[in-house]
Amino acid sequence: MSQTTTPPAPPTDDSALLRQLGYRPQLVRRMSSFGNFAISFSVISVLSGCMTLYGFGLNTGGPAVMMWGWLAVGLAVLFVGLSLAEVTSAYPTSGALFYMADKLGGPRWGWYTGWLNLLGLLGAIAGIDYGAAQFTGALLHLQWNFTPTPGSTLWIYVAILALHGALNMFGVRVVSLLNSISVWWHLGGVALIVVVLVVAPSHHQSLGFVFGHYVNNTGWSSPLYVGAIGLLLAQYTFSGYDASAHLSEETTQASVSAAKGIVRSIWVSWLAGFVLLFGLTYAIQNYSGTVGSATGVPPAQIFLDALGATGAKLLLLVVILAQLFCGNAGTAAASRMVFAFSRDGAMPGSALWVRVSSRNGTPTRAVGLAVVAALVLALPSLYSPAAYGAVTAINVIGITPAYAIPILLRLRAGRSFTPGPWNLGRWSTPIGVVAVVWVAVVTVLFCLPQTKPVNATTFNYAPVALAVVLALATVWWWRARRSYATPVHASPEMAELESDVV
Repeated sequence: MSQTTTPPAPPTDDSALLRQLGYRPQLVRRMSSFGNFAISFSVISVLSGCMTLYGFGLNTGGPAVMMWGWLAVGLAVLFVGLSLAEVTSAYPTSGALFYMADKLGGPRWGWYTGWLNLLGLLGAIAGIDYGAAQFTGALLHLQWNFTPTPGSTLWIYVAILALHGALNMFGVRVVSLLNSISVWWHLGGVALIVVVLVVAPSHHQSLGFVFGHYVNNTGWSSPLYVGAIGLLLAQYTFSGYDASAHLSEETTQASVSAAKGIVRSIWVSWLAGFVLLFGLTYAIQNYSGTVGSATGVPPAQIFLDALGATGAKLLLLVVILAQLFCGNAGTAAASRMVFAFSRDGAMPGSALWVRVSSRNGTPTRAVGLAVVAALVLALPSLYSPAAYGAVTAINVIGITPAYAIPILLRLRAGRSFTPGPWNLGRWSTPIGVVAVVWVAVVTVLFCLPQTKPVNATTFNYAPVALAVVLALATVWWWRARRSYATPVHASPEMAELESDVV
């Protein structure tokens, strides 16, 4: 790849801009600006991240850390998103973060950014779909007295992965349509859950409890340490917004639409998630009973205590469908990353994963690889109750540094960086500095042990996964560094399919 930091002025035509960035159009451009926002909003999914880690939050700082942590993390992530959106506007490609890092810093920067991004995206699929499996187990428990076990939950997880793999084989038109539905399902679902939990129960917690009650069931004595690792709930939820960049080669007016999609998905999720966390915490009837729920899912117990079995089942269905939308969007983003990384010769077996279906322009083999890799990441859940927390930490410590690297390199480039049509102007540097500092802090935080004592079942293996991926990336770099370069793929027949915008 070229190491120049100053791209020429971008043309207004998407295909012309893509060619100027070094690629010939290969994917089908059928996604609108709203569809691009919808995929990032669906991957963030407050009804997935907030709900699946709600039990973690109840034990790790309690309501005080969840509520104030959500506000603080959301603001910090907005700074990261703003900076990332500016770089995305200049380089709207499916490779996204690794392509940006390569252009601004050179091939080795791009290489390691890509591997971190890939680890984070695969961790996101595992975290989202395994969470959906847990909630499905809770629903089965309420309906048929099913007792969720690690083995049964894993089988449900496999079925969900297979569903998302199949849906993503149908092309970006189906993915975009499902994401558009997902936006309204999430917003309507949050509104329904909060209204019901505010109106239905006869008893509610006080505002002092919602914003000030502190709980520590981690084994660690330091409130500062507990509060810091308790930020995982919010930081995990606020990840995946790079999906807008990964789908930019399938989006119209990508240099503006993808940038707006990133920023819009963050602030809309910030507001919706705060309302959701407030509604759940306000409606807690019995704190210890919620934490130790027989369903295995604390939000399900809140629904059950507040509404009874029938109401709880209906709200669980709302949440599960939202999580399925989220996992489907995450699978799409991860598969495009696999495709783009393979296109540049960076993946083992790149020639296999780069193949695109001639029928609908979808990288079907990349979809399959993403699903299988997500399954492998979740296998430790069979023997470790702390595995799910580790999987979510893998998502954070993989993808969050990958966000910061292009921002850091853009700051280093200074005036030699030519911004795209969407940019921050004079605010670019201060916002970028805040973004990089925040990423450095949270990356360290989520490599730390989450519970004490630290043993085989409570060990946070996220740093191990990070070390393994970086070691693999280093070994593979020396093998593939000569072939790692921008490829040229000719597929003029794809242009005929681009007129139908979702």
